Amino acid sequence: MQTFQSPSTPSIPTRLKHFRKVTRSNASLPPRPGFTLIELLVVIAIIGVLMGILLPAVQSVREAARRIQCSNNIRQVTIATMHYESARKSFPPSMIPPPPGQMFPTTNGSWGILGRILSFIEQENAASLINLEVGYDQPPNSTSGVTFTRIPSFMCASEINDTLRLEPDGSPSSYPANYVGNFGTWFVWDPVSRRGGDGMFFPGSNIRTRDVTDGLSHTLLFSEVRTFTPYARNMTSGVSPSPPSSIAEVANYVIAAPDKKMGTSTNDNKGHTEWPDGATHHAGFTTALTPNSNVKVTIGGVVYKHCDFNSQREGRHVTNPTYAAITARSYHAGGIINVAMADGSIRNVTSQIELAVWRSLGSRQGGEVVTLAD
Repeated sequence: MQTFQSPSTPSIPTRLKHFRKVTRSNASLPPRPGFTLIELLVVIAIIGVLMGILLPAVQSVREAARRIQCSNNIRQVTIATMHYESARKSFPPSMIPPPPGQMFPTTNGSWGILGRILSFIEQENAASLINLEVGYDQPPNSTSGVTFTRIPSFMCASEINDTLRLEPDGSPSSYPANYVGNFGTWFVWDPVSRRGGDGMFFPGSNIRTRDVTDGLSHTLLFSEVRTFTPYARNMTSGVSPSPPSSIAEVANYVIAAPDKKMGTSTNDNKGHTEWPDGATHHAGFTTALTPNSNVKVTIGGVVYKHCDFNSQREGRHVTNPTYAAITARSYHAGGIINVAMADGSIRNVTSQIELAVWRSLGSRQGGEVVTLAD
């Protein structure tokens, strides 16, 4: 019998033969070329160049955003302080000092500016847990947890030490703050005469808007500072009532002061680490030196930078006055710091500002009229 086969359909042997031809034909094609080592290196170099161009721009944008956030924070602190002034008819004191001839009975004394404006800055819950008439290291304040609570409006986004300060045994101590009050040029407080400095805040101050004869828009109210700054304090003699003429003079005071709050670890450097406290080295700045001045000292072979000085902690001596070089500082690029004026406006100041101008802005009734640009 003859097998029928369609003329259009090749037989199986024929199809296998065709498949072998196609396979051999594909195998004979030249291999597709890949990247050479030189080409890969060129691509990597191009990517590196692009990253070098773009990263600074990205970082610049991020820093600008942090500076804007910082500006908003100091504005909130300023508005809260102005609401306090409107309600109480005066700006808050830096602290309530002990009676004449007496010292604070405990290490930590009266509440400072930031503690007194809590209820004006949407921190009513924290304010309800504390007693401003009692030292913040005493019950109920010491058991409330408020003193080591982070208050977002008190912290700058560029601060590199946004962290809780710890005691030597590792227990919580207090939280720092980046926004502090203007304590004047150099002299802060005399416990004998009860006289305060030329700034907007000092122990027992009762400054009203009418007392700012230089004009509210010409007088500093708040400024930025860095947290965990090294400082020295509590000299018994040898402090001139005249403001220091140089960074070197302040450095000499730091070296001579017997009580040093500085060390090799972050928690050893205790300046501006207690937002509840009213002492100058925690709650304030002075205009003795221009912003970001680097007071550098070497003690015991260790170099300390950006040091501050407080001649006598307020409320801890019955006769010694307080003089302070507590410098306004920030981590913003270009040496910029945000400051608030007593009229509520926010300004930028750089490290290049003239010392005479800076000191004029720090005094509330010095007769100077100095205006910062918007």
